[in-house]
Amino acid sequence: MPAEQERLAQIKSNLKRRAQIYDLAREFFRGRGFLEVETPVRVPVVAPEINIVPFESEGWYLAASPELHMKRLLASVYENIFQISHCFRKGERGRLHNPEFSLLEWYRAGANCMDMISDTEQLVTMLARKLRTGSIVNYQGQPIDLRLPWPRLSIKNAFIQSAGWDPVENYDAARFDQDMAATVLPGLEKGRPTVLTEYPAAAASLARLKAGDPQVAERAEVFIGGLELANAYSELTDLKEQWRRFTEEIKQIERQQGRKMKMPDSFIEAVGFMPECGGIALGMDRLAMLLCDAGSIDEVIAFTADNI
Repeated sequence: MPAEQERLAQIKSNLKRRAQIYDLAREFFRGRGFLEVETPVRVPVVAPEINIVPFESEGWYLAASPELHMKRLLASVYENIFQISHCFRKGERGRLHNPEFSLLEWYRAGANCMDMISDTEQLVTMLARKLRTGSIVNYQGQPIDLRLPWPRLSIKNAFIQSAGWDPVENYDAARFDQDMAATVLPGLEKGRPTVLTEYPAAAASLARLKAGDPQVAERAEVFIGGLELANAYSELTDLKEQWRRFTEEIKQIERQQGRKMKMPDSFIEAVGFMPECGGIALGMDRLAMLLCDAGSIDEVIAFTADNI
């Protein structure tokens, strides 16, 4: 059998399970009154983020996330929405990365980031039950207990325990990223999912700051089996603060990388009309990896950047 046919035959069962995951995820959200939406894949402007380099397309960009357009829908009285979309980011290729990847993103009016974490707990445990893996998922030789609730750990405590310093009090972006990858994540409990909470204000991104404690952001991330699975925000609805953050990010990108980014004006205008809400992005490729016991993203995608 030719090499490509052999490769695709070997991952057929994973691709069938991936299709089941998509079907069950859609049932999950529709059963809770969410509207499935579609937003553009090719866009004139993207959110300025120092760690994300977008693909250019004749002066426009391939979307790195559906976030900005989904929030414009939220600002127009679309209260509970979800989408499974293809996203694109330069320089992302490896065991856990492909330049084109799939995100499940959803937003809920009246919710906060921990409500979105609760949604994620319910979604993942439902999938495990329906796919007959039960409350224990075996991933790469490690049994993982999915029983609820999943353990929560603040970024402050995680870093003090594993790296010996407090990024909330003394934030250093380069040190934060390095220690997160080298010491904090490897130190998380292997047999349980972990929810990291209360990120430093400087790493808030598009999340609001915590009421009464502006040193931390209402942001949380889910990690299972060494996979960064989902990133949740209590969404920022302060137009002026969002403009300020993006302005600083645009300056930093030009200063450090020489790239000129535009302000996403239509999104900024919409921020002031958004309801208080929570939002979350979940990596569908990594979710499929977890539920297929796949060690590489190549085992759950038919055609990656290396074999298109």
